[in-house]
Amino acid sequence: MPDLLMHPALWLVVAGLVLVFVRGLPRTVIGAGVPVLALLALWNTPLGAGPTVPFLDFELSPYRTDTLSRLFATVFLITTTAGAIFSARQGSRTELPAALVYAGSAVGAVLAADLISLFVWWELMAVASTVVIWAGGESARAASFRYLMVHFFGGVLLMAGITGHVAAGNGIAFEAMQADGIAHWLILAGFLVNAGAPPLWSWIADAYPKASWSGMVFLSAFTTKTAVYVLMRGFPGTEILIPIGMAMVFYGIFYAAVAGDIRRILAYAIVNQVGFMVVGVGIGSELALNGVAAHAFAHIAYKALLLMTAGAVLYRTGRSHCADLGGLWHAMRFTTVLALIGAMAAMALPLFSAFVTKSMMVSAAAEAHLLWVWLGLSVASACMVFNAGVRYPFYVFFSKDAGLRPEPAPLSMKLGMIVMAAICVGMGVMPDVLYAQLPYAVDYVPYTGSHVVHQLQVVLLGMVAFFAVRRYLAPERGRLWDLDWVYREFGTALTRIAGSGIRALQRGFGTAVGNAIGLIGGRLRQHYGPTGVLARTWASGHMVLWVAILLLMYLLLFYVPG
Repeated sequence: MPDLLMHPALWLVVAGLVLVFVRGLPRTVIGAGVPVLALLALWNTPLGAGPTVPFLDFELSPYRTDTLSRLFATVFLITTTAGAIFSARQGSRTELPAALVYAGSAVGAVLAADLISLFVWWELMAVASTVVIWAGGESARAASFRYLMVHFFGGVLLMAGITGHVAAGNGIAFEAMQADGIAHWLILAGFLVNAGAPPLWSWIADAYPKASWSGMVFLSAFTTKTAVYVLMRGFPGTEILIPIGMAMVFYGIFYAAVAGDIRRILAYAIVNQVGFMVVGVGIGSELALNGVAAHAFAHIAYKALLLMTAGAVLYRTGRSHCADLGGLWHAMRFTTVLALIGAMAAMALPLFSAFVTKSMMVSAAAEAHLLWVWLGLSVASACMVFNAGVRYPFYVFFSKDAGLRPEPAPLSMKLGMIVMAAICVGMGVMPDVLYAQLPYAVDYVPYTGSHVVHQLQVVLLGMVAFFAVRRYLAPERGRLWDLDWVYREFGTALTRIAGSGIRALQRGFGTAVGNAIGLIGGRLRQHYGPTGVLARTWASGHMVLWVAILLLMYLLLFYVPG
């Protein structure tokens, strides 16, 4: 039990519950300090399986540290610290406590060595993240309910798959498995729901931008990356993940290109980059899986940084649509510089984080002789430059001046952004520090002439494409529909029609029942009412006659033979 109390996830969950009752500076200190302490505890824990807990007929293993789980837990804890600092001015009483429980659930999920512990943390993560969205205000209510509906559906799939897996005698250990039966397919489907895979991929762009200016930072880091982790742990080399990931890549590219809200652009870019990682899991080689783990770390850092800059803009201006922004570099120069660092990391420029991570997955596709995958990922990299790398900072900070002169970002926001920017630059300059923490021995050199030239060509292509076509891409102000139309419009209309039909049936049934009750009541009144037959007085002679008849029937029944 003492060893189990060192579980970093428990520290975060308890801290989140405590923060419900804390306000002001102490809330920020606890919110930022506890993840640091949990990180120290994580790195002071020896690699290997931790303590077990008896549950029914099983032995749960809720705490396993190896290089892969430690890497994901590390970036989760760092992002939680930076996010807590960034959100110091957040007025919501529920967001930061929910965010710490959310982060703790994600850490618990990646450290879980058995499927039951994984499921418990998985569902707690869904509930806590819903509260983070809910804290965004009245406009976030409907989106948070849709988000919860999708994730509970994924949880049902996961629970059904785990039940089938255990019933087949496979035990509860969370290890690599094959997609070779209905139970394993259900587990895979449950994982993919959280990854934002088709057809339920629209929940990311639907829910995340509805969160507050600080809430989306936490949301971008945990759910989808935890899904990437469990796919790496449970289904490495599952080939069906390659086309699924490619669909996510180009879905994110297309919708980000036409979206107008800056946070929605970055939300679609999350789907795009998680698609890269899903493809890498599907390839399944050591180089590909190293690339997935490394890029998950890099993506959390630069996406959090970009969303922090977007949050600072929203906080100071109250605006988030590209058409309403522009020229903010005049007033928010520090934020502009940090946004450019995040953009250069997203573009995978040399000396920035994604350059040393994304190229590992592209190289793995080439080594596996998957030409169409290599071409697709190369094209997608150029499109990523187009969207998150150029389009977002250009429209917000450098396009036609909208005349806005807001105050610079507060110090707390600047400090949070600095933490993530340092990771973006540090990983690109010193990749070996990251490579030493990857699950497999790394035999990969990112800074070769061919890699640098190839990536510079990709970046140049994306930038030229943006400035060539940007005048034809008016940012969309309305809702961008895709398969979520099924449950947001068609489903709503179907529910409305069904409700009208049910109400009509209820009215018809109620009328019929009322008529029947009235008829029965009338008959009863006819016989038993004040003027009914049985309520009237009878003559004594009639009563004597009926008594004689009843006595005769009694004699016949009991004294007449058989």
